Amino acid sequence: MIFPIMRAWLRPAAVALACLFGQPALAQPLEPAPRIALISAFEPEWLLFLEHLEARRDFTINGVVFASGRLEGQDVVLFLSGISMVNAAMTTQLALDHFNISAIVVSGIGGGVDPARSIGDVVVAESWGQYLEAYYAREREGHFEPPQRAEYANFGMIFPQGVKVMREGLAEPEQRFWFPVDAAMLDVARRLADKVELGRCVADTVCLTTPPTLAIGGKGVSGPVFVDNAAFRDYTHETFGAAVLDMESAAIAHVAYVNHVPFLAFRSLSDLAGGGEGENEIELFFRLAADNSAKVVRAFLAELP
Repeated sequence: MIFPIMRAWLRPAAVALACLFGQPALAQPLEPAPRIALISAFEPEWLLFLEHLEARRDFTINGVVFASGRLEGQDVVLFLSGISMVNAAMTTQLALDHFNISAIVVSGIGGGVDPARSIGDVVVAESWGQYLEAYYAREREGHFEPPQRAEYANFGMIFPQGVKVMREGLAEPEQRFWFPVDAAMLDVARRLADKVELGRCVADTVCLTTPPTLAIGGKGVSGPVFVDNAAFRDYTHETFGAAVLDMESAAIAHVAYVNHVPFLAFRSLSDLAGGGEGENEIELFFRLAADNSAKVVRAFLAELP
């Protein structure tokens, strides 16, 4: 255990050691200009932006490459979160600690859980929750005993719960399940409906029967699981009103909320999370979905003031 008086001594000592060994203190951003953090989970998504990045300058921190530059008239820093909730939270905080981040934008693919949505659609949810922050209940006499305060209906033994969150301005931690996106950024996204033509074909002979659309609003959920299960897909839609699920966005939303940084996520549906008639569709449509998300995000950046 480190007592407060020791913390007070360790903090300036750590800064002094950083200076001694030539490493910048975290209080000094690597670049002073405010930048939008543009985050993708894996390389195919990231490359769609890198090929358009102007005045590129790379920084490597803890093995993560951060590429700063200009994209659609905006100062940005691009990086890969890595797949998973922990990777996403870690790399997002890493960016906030080393750059002057004015906003966070996520672009990538996701699984569609709303029956009204189709593969290729781009979903921009208004809030994100972590569906596997949960209480795993004890089974007794053929049923699962819920916790004293069950926030949501269960899926078998799983009873989703919010988490205790602390940030600047709160006197004590608050219980929170949903993390909101930035309202002003969401309004900008709403203006894009007729400005982006989304792709519908991966080859001349492989095209979606339903033209993809841009869907603004609703809920998104995230967890450390790739979902390919029709029953769980139905559960997430019915329980949370979710349109999309993925493995990173809610973690990034959590970090953004704690740091008071505006956040918005764009997720294009690469599969139906187990709701399709055949095999999971991600292998066939992930590049189309990633490209649709990138198209919308570039249009979004161009529309920003």
